[in-house]
Order: sequence, then C-alpha cells, then structure tokens
Amino acid sequence: MELAYYSDYAVRLVNSEEPARGKDSLTSVEAVRDLFGVNASAARRTTDADVTRFRSVRARLRAVFEAADKGDETLAVDMLNSLLLEFPVSPQISGHDHRDEDDRPLWHMHLADHPSNATAGYAAIAAMGLAFHLTEYGVDRLGLCEAAPCRNAYLDTSTNRSRRYCSDRCATRANVAAYRARKRLEADRPDLPERSASTGRAAENAQRASASGER
Repeated sequence: MELAYYSDYAVRLVNSEEPARGKDSLTSVEAVRDLFGVNASAARRTTDADVTRFRSVRARLRAVFEAADKGDETLAVDMLNSLLLEFPVSPQISGHDHRDEDDRPLWHMHLADHPSNATAGYAAIAAMGLAFHLTEYGVDRLGLCEAAPCRNAYLDTSTNRSRRYCSDRCATRANVAAYRARKRLEADRPDLPERSASTGRAAENAQRASASGER
C-alpha cells in the first residue's frame, strides 16, 4: 500500500496554515481542491461548506503532530483514533497499471471512500495514511519543523531518525542562523580567554597576599 502517498494528505492539509506567521492558504474552494492533488474526481465534490470543515480537520491533524512532537504517544494515538472512527475508509484492490505483455493488471491496495462530502473523503484518507505511517515507523516519526517560526509538519523517513526540518530550505536557514549567532557571541567577547586567565592570576595573587599578611 502506498503509505507515503496517503500520509502526505495529512501533511499537505496541516501545512496549508502557518500559525506563527499568520498565514492561511485554505480560503477558497479552489484551495481545497488543490489539496487533493491528482485525485480530481474527489476534488469535484468540494463546495463552499468544505472550506470550514477542512479547517476543523486541519486543526485536529495538527494536534496529532504536536502531541507526537512533544513525545506524548498516547495522546497522539487517541486523537488519531478519534479521526479514524469519525471518518472510516474501505480498502479495495485496484489495478491501474499492467505488469507484463499479457496486459495483466498490477494489483495493489487502494483506500476507497464513499463519503457524503469532500471533507469526509479527504479526512478519511489523511487519517488512515497517517495511522499506517505511525504504526509502521513510530510516533516519533511525526514531526514539526524546528526552524522557527516555521513549525510545518513533516514525516521523518530517514534511516537514523535524524530529520528535524520540513525542508532543505528550513534546514539551511536554521544552520545559517546558528552560525551567525556563534559569530555574534565571539564578536561580543573576543578577549574572553585573556580575561579568564587574568582573573585567575588575580585570584592567585590575592591568595598569596592574604597568606603573607597572616604570617
């Protein structure tokens, strides 16, 4: 099953808002439809009412990532289970491609939804995809970007669980910021080693003077 593809539904929806920057791209029917990607048939069901409903699901999915980011596995799983119960899916066997010259289908599992509205369909796939990713790789593979003020969601697929940023751009920005901070600190205290040595010598001299006075 295409776990990465389905779990990406959750990431795309969560990242349609950047709370720390006061940005929200989910403001129209067209914006909602864009989230579906290649799933055009499902996107066509979108109406104005789905804009508000999508925002509600987005907040709940972000809460899952926030709980995971804080290390609260139980809370993350409980909230994700709540979404799974509210937005169920039906697995189906599908064959879009062909595997040989005999034109035999290349069968694979597909998450089919039969919802009453576009929000229910999207939420079902996003929640199920995220659940597959969580159970396969662990709760700690759900992260929020450490490059403030970004906080975009991401799925860590690295071999050593080392991912900390949502993109190469944020990783570069964070590294540059850390480098500049170190340089500012060095510029503000260029004589720190000399001052430390001087302070040490002064203390030794004071101790010797005190000893002489006592004698």
